[in-house]
Amino acid sequence: MTTASFSKAYWRLHSFCLILALGSFVWGYNVGVLASVLVHPGFRETLHTPDAPRSGLITAIYYLGSWLSYVFFAHPAADRLGRRYAALVGMAVICLGQALQTGAFGSHALGMVIAGRIVAGMGTAIISTSVPLYQSEIAPAKQRGRYVVLNHVGFVAGLATGFWVGYAMTFWDNDRGLSVGWRFSLGASFIPALFFMGALPFMRESPRWLVEHGKTEEAFETLQFYREGYCTSDEVRTELSDIERSVAVFRISGLTWVSLFTNRSLFARLWRAALLQFMAQMCGAIAMKYYLPSLFKALGFSHRVSLLAGGIESTLKTGCAVVEVLIIDRVGRRLTLIAGAIVMAFALLINGALPLAYPNNINRAADYTCVVFIFIYALGFSIGFGPAAWVYGSEIFPTAVRARGLSLAASCGAAGAIIVAQIWPVGIANIGSKIYFFFMAINLVSVPIIYLLYPETKGRPLEEMDALFGVAPSISTDDLLADSEDFDHPRG
Repeated sequence: MTTASFSKAYWRLHSFCLILALGSFVWGYNVGVLASVLVHPGFRETLHTPDAPRSGLITAIYYLGSWLSYVFFAHPAADRLGRRYAALVGMAVICLGQALQTGAFGSHALGMVIAGRIVAGMGTAIISTSVPLYQSEIAPAKQRGRYVVLNHVGFVAGLATGFWVGYAMTFWDNDRGLSVGWRFSLGASFIPALFFMGALPFMRESPRWLVEHGKTEEAFETLQFYREGYCTSDEVRTELSDIERSVAVFRISGLTWVSLFTNRSLFARLWRAALLQFMAQMCGAIAMKYYLPSLFKALGFSHRVSLLAGGIESTLKTGCAVVEVLIIDRVGRRLTLIAGAIVMAFALLINGALPLAYPNNINRAADYTCVVFIFIYALGFSIGFGPAAWVYGSEIFPTAVRARGLSLAASCGAAGAIIVAQIWPVGIANIGSKIYFFFMAINLVSVPIIYLLYPETKGRPLEEMDALFGVAPSISTDDLLADSEDFDHPRG
């Protein structure tokens, strides 16, 4: 293997993974912009001034759509259509959902927004699984973390852009802007969505998916394309042979999605990935994303300044995610997860305690301290659960059940998001800043769970995860050799 840091493979992998990150950019944008839309006067008038439970419903219903898609649609799309075209379909579904929300009007406005949120959530589930699957399957083992984290960079960049667009809309304060500014905010997501869908057909499919579907020659060419200047031709053939062997093992094993629950090794991976996704939502991040302007307003800041602070916070997250790209393959998944949870727990402690000590914004220094620790919370999430939960879940499953495993795990994350989106606005309205202590406890409990139960995966090829979780199927060498004769090896 060559040591060139800027080989053709380096530029190709980064370029294509950044293009794929546009899918997560749209996802993040839709999350970020909703925070400003929920408090936009035109939106509130159109929906007849929704109260806290209805605002929570609008937020949470998105994750009901995601949960349904994770369970029933995301993995069949990724397995049958391929990672690229599954992402394309997912983005088309997101656009349909956004169109419903953007066009909401009259007595049907609330119903249209809710329906649009459900549909957009379903599309997001397909995007959020197919993109990291593709990134993990084309990346070299020792750099896999950085390429999958680019997905999170796209998400937080979209999140920041959504806040900045919402902030910009506050300057459109004439009658027209107050009426339709929120529609423009929602509709702007169509621009990156069209770029994303236009680029996907020109990309190459995942080599592991190609091998699974008998397109071995094409898989070899794809691997060569993504390893040029980084691996020799013999090393590419060796990597392809490992992929073929892994696919052959699971092809004759008779495994199905049920095996994720019945096979001890696969279930060991499933519950870890699922619990990690659940903790990543229950840490409180969803509330920070959707209700950030409301949190800043509660600290005594004006609507415009609250949106400005939200944009700054989300922009800092983007920088933190870039730092995560540089460190995750060096320090590992576990350390970033644990460090992130500790940072978030401390930030939540400060934000819960200071408003109790200085109620009704009587101490501006305390309010500004809370703002600083909201930023510190963002740092913790962006180096921990935000990217690492997706990296870990996308790499531990065998090829044949990787899409199914990640989708089922992500469905637990969607369930956690539904819980948080409902708990937060009601909790803030009824018990105030004490709600922070609940999420602080979740983060503290996560630390020993990750330390004791999650083996480190950095640097391991996808085909060698059995060493950590046990060999899933029991297959004889004779069976494997007989099945491998079905493959057309490009050795000539």
